[in-house]
Amino acid sequence: MAEILFWIIASLTVISALMVVLNNQLLYSAIALLFTLFGVAGLYIYLWADFMAGVQVIGYIGGIFVLLIFWIIFT
Repeated sequence: MAEILFWIIASLTVISALMVVLNNQLLYSAIALLFTLFGVAGLYIYLWADFMAGVQVIGYIGGIFVLLIFWIIFT
């Protein structure tokens, strides 16, 4: 069961990272980047690195939300 969960999280992370790179629109790339960072945080939780998962969620994902807000304001 644990291996299946790992492969689901890893595949979600890889697919969303590919969507970040291959997407032409900024909003869709930013949303895919959120899923990528959540996937990385899930992998940290899987590895029992709870502090790193918290830093990942608060730091990086919070930064992406701020970028999305600026993008909406500037357009």
